[in-house]
Amino acid sequence: MDKALLIIMAKWHGFGRCKTRLAKDIGKINSAKVQSLMTNHTISVAKSLQKIKQIDISLAISGLGGGNCKRWCKELGVKKFNLQGRGCLGEKMKRQIIINKKFCTRNKIKNIIFVGTDLPDLCHLDLLNTIRQLKQNDLVLGPSNDGGYWLIGLSAEIISKHQYLPFINISWSKENVLQNTINNFAHTKLKYKLLDKKIDIDTIIDIENRSNQFV
Repeated sequence: MDKALLIIMAKWHGFGRCKTRLAKDIGKINSAKVQSLMTNHTISVAKSLQKIKQIDISLAISGLGGGNCKRWCKELGVKKFNLQGRGCLGEKMKRQIIINKKFCTRNKIKNIIFVGTDLPDLCHLDLLNTIRQLKQNDLVLGPSNDGGYWLIGLSAEIISKHQYLPFINISWSKENVLQNTINNFAHTKLKYKLLDKKIDIDTIIDIENRSNQFV
């Protein structure tokens, strides 16, 4: 399989600075702990594939300055990071594509995969399946319970010729993010694939719904 760059969109788990909706139900300290645990889990899953040279890892960090980012990455055991910068989620992801283009070219990496840190049930098979699907598809999306997506995988075709296409005409944080992303490809011959739906943990209801999946 072609090696991919996994960009993890990570937010510093500072007190009162993350998971604000969840904090209303379980408190700021507990919500920060949840954020930290899910981030560590995501990093652990990613490292399992980095060890077998299926991916390289890059953190896209918000909530910290450059010096503190470097210290945090050292604690996490991740060498490569960039700041997310300002703007909506789409602008932040576009920025990461641009920043990492030279790295991908230099290391012969064709595909880029984005994930967040809100998925306690993320596993290495999710990422391996995404890499496999990118051999036959230009775009891979993991639908989330809130109408958005928990993963987006971009092929070399999109990165080189259509890098803005997945991120235009989208009202971020709305319930139609996934559908709008798909609609952007309706007039093209590019192929897309949907993965299984997952629950992003943003509120106490998300935690309860996830628990109900296993009842």
